[in-house]
Amino acid sequence: MQTILITGGAGFIGSNFVLHILGKYPDYRVLNLDKLTYAGNLDNIQSVAGDARHTFVRGDIANPELVDHLMKGVDLVVNFAAESHVDRSIMGAQEFMQANALGAYTLLDAARRHQVKRFLQVSTDEVYGSLAPDADPWTEASPLAPRNPYSVSKAAGDLMARSFFVTYGMPVLVTRASNNIGPCQYPEKRVPLFVTNAIDDLSLPVYGKGTAIRDHLYVSDHCEAIDLVLHQGQPGEVYNVGADNDADGEELTHQILEVLGKPRGLIEYVKDRPGHDLRYALNCAKINALGWQPRHDLKSALARTVDWYRANEAWWRKIKESWEFRAYYDKQYKKR
Repeated sequence: MQTILITGGAGFIGSNFVLHILGKYPDYRVLNLDKLTYAGNLDNIQSVAGDARHTFVRGDIANPELVDHLMKGVDLVVNFAAESHVDRSIMGAQEFMQANALGAYTLLDAARRHQVKRFLQVSTDEVYGSLAPDADPWTEASPLAPRNPYSVSKAAGDLMARSFFVTYGMPVLVTRASNNIGPCQYPEKRVPLFVTNAIDDLSLPVYGKGTAIRDHLYVSDHCEAIDLVLHQGQPGEVYNVGADNDADGEELTHQILEVLGKPRGLIEYVKDRPGHDLRYALNCAKINALGWQPRHDLKSALARTVDWYRANEAWWRKIKESWEFRAYYDKQYKKR
C-alpha cells in the first residue's frame, strides 16, 4: 500500500483531491495534514471519517519536527496547503510567506531527507502576473512576474521546489492552475460569495467595472490533472492546468444570476482591488499531451457549483454567520 501525504486536505481543492484519491485508488493510504485555519473545514472530509485508509492530522506544514515525523514512510506528497486569498494578502502578507514559502521549504526538506518518490507543488497561474488583452496565453516557459503578496509567496514556493530538483535531483513537479470553482470553496472567493449572496438576495460586489478576465476550472477536473501529473509527469517540469473557460467579472456575475433566476439589480460595483491583474490565460498543450482535458465548460461548471451550494446550505450558512466571516466581510467591503 502506497502512502500519500496530502497537505491542506481539509481545504477546498485539497479535500476534493482526498476524496478523489480514496475513491480511485483502493491501495492508497492518505495522510492528511491541515492546520485548520479559517478556510479548513472538517465537514469537507466527513464522508471519509470512518475510512481506515485516511488519517487526519491537525498541524502546520511550517513545523519541521511535525513534518519530519509525518514524512517517515511517505511515498508521495501533494502540497495544497496555502494561504490563498489575494485580498487577505493585501491586508497583511506575513502569514502568506510563512505558509506558502517557508511551509513549502519545510515539506521539501523533509521529503528530500526521507527520499520521497514524488513531490508535487500545487501552484497558481497568478505567479505569471497580468496578461495584456491581445497577448498569447502563458506557457510554462513564461517568466514569473507576480504582482501581489499572495502570488509572490506562491512563486517563492515554486522556485524553492525547482531548486530542490536542480540542486538535489529530487523528483519534484509543479502544477499552475487557473481559478477553481466547485464544492466546498470558502465563501470569501468570488463564485461562492456571489452564489450564496444571490440566494439570500444580497448585493454582489463586483470590483471596478468587472473587466478583469479569469479562466474558471472545475475542481474535479483540476484533481484529475494533478493525479495525472503526479503519476505520469516528468520530474523537474511545470504543467499549466486551465479550462479555457474565460469570462470577465461582469459576464461571470450575469451567468450566476441567470442560473439562480435572480435579477441583475443585485450587482453592486465597488472600488477595485489595488493592483488588480487584468487577465489570466494559460496554454495547456503540455498537460494535454499527457492525455488530460477538462470535462466541464463554464456553463456546466457554474451549474454544478450552484447546485452544490443550493443543496448544502447548512455548510455555507454556518460559515457566513460566523464572527470571523462577518468581520472579514465588513472590513473588505463596507467602505468600498
